[in-house]
Amino acid sequence: MKTCLECSEKLVGREDKKFCSDSCRNAYNNKINKDTNNFMRNVNNKLRKNYRILSELNAEGKSKATRDKMLNKGFDFDFFTNILQTQTGNTYYFLYDQGYCSLDNDYFMLVKKEI
Repeated sequence: MKTCLECSEKLVGREDKKFCSDSCRNAYNNKINKDTNNFMRNVNNKLRKNYRILSELNAEGKSKATRDKMLNKGFDFDFFTNILQTQTGNTYYFLYDQGYCSLDNDYFMLVKKEI
């Protein structure tokens, strides 16, 4: 006899069924996918905030912004998801598909990677 992975109630129906209801499925998945500690939660929050800021400043897919403008919105330059080094020697820092590259005079080129 199979039981629900969340509440251990007896399962009725399909042979491959794992949960007795949508609420049990959601509760189970929320439990296993939650951030395990404060450090992880804080890093993910900073990544999300940086992504929102880049998305807001780069609505067109390619634009420029000053360091001060980004900092005033709360951007943290220490948090990004990956780095892209171009053949011309430019370094782009990305938060998922939103990226930035340092230019002269404290300006940054903001780009969006086509997925």
